[in-house]
Amino acid sequence: MVKHITMETIQQVYSEVKPRSIGIADLGCSSGPNSLSIIKDMVQALEGTSHKVSHPMPEFRVYLNDLPTNDFNSVFKSLPDFYRDIKKDKNQDDTAIFVGAYPGSFYGRLFPCSCLHFIYSSYSLHWLSKVPPALYDERGESINKGNVYISESSSPIVSQAYYNQFQEDFVLFLKLRSKELVTGGRMVLILLGRKGQDHVDRGNSFLWEILSRSLAISVSRGEIERGKLDSYEVHFYAASRNEIEDEVRREGSFEMERLETFETERGGGNGKSYGTKVAMTVRAILESLLRDHFGNGIDLDNLFNNYGKMVDKEMVKEDIKPISFVVVLKKL
Repeated sequence: MVKHITMETIQQVYSEVKPRSIGIADLGCSSGPNSLSIIKDMVQALEGTSHKVSHPMPEFRVYLNDLPTNDFNSVFKSLPDFYRDIKKDKNQDDTAIFVGAYPGSFYGRLFPCSCLHFIYSSYSLHWLSKVPPALYDERGESINKGNVYISESSSPIVSQAYYNQFQEDFVLFLKLRSKELVTGGRMVLILLGRKGQDHVDRGNSFLWEILSRSLAISVSRGEIERGKLDSYEVHFYAASRNEIEDEVRREGSFEMERLETFETERGGGNGKSYGTKVAMTVRAILESLLRDHFGNGIDLDNLFNNYGKMVDKEMVKEDIKPISFVVVLKKL
């Protein structure tokens, strides 16, 4: 849905700067097929632009970033196929593409000064650097027991704690990336968010509410301990448009060129209900985190079966509409 924005933005950078060697970073690259497919799309987009501006095709310096636990080896194993696909286009036989892995948190410095022209991050920045410390009292107990995120039963302190952590992390992210980008460089950031100022909505926050309910069922069946649920909080924050704009303005290194909102399409097919597909998606993201916290004894099949049923039940009442933002920032 937003691929065209990414391609238009990198073409704009190239047209303005015309670098002989273009530095591109993918923050949160993961290790699936999309890790290199988006890079291939960028190469093809610039191939067309180089003809239009009568400038030689640049060499590509590709910086793949994710946490150190990411399976970078699987990405490297797919490089021969990637290079072969690129060379299928006769106009790109001489295109030099250098791919490297840069493991680490993007809430720290990752790259040398002024080495990047374009930064891309898809569905990563809604993850905070840590669970907000203010969620725990002086005894180390959660003040948001029974909830994994902000819910209707949460106190205002919980919402404020998450918001404060988002402000700290997002400003730090912008400050660090401003050192690594050249003047005029761009960032395209795709992240989950929310529409209004209320932290509790029928979007991303409600999907966390359903996870809390599903975990409560597991507690009632004796599958997991109550204390484990009470101590589980997610390091996630769905920011609003205004909150993103405010932090960009406050940090001061970037001009916001674009901020668009889009809803996740409901989709269908494959004989699976919408709730089942949502449950599969959430499980793919959270399975390792849940096992790490609750232990290998947790019955994830049962947990996400309940999750899917709850989503389907809620969809009868009213659509759950998770929203995402596409943010385009220019380094001043």
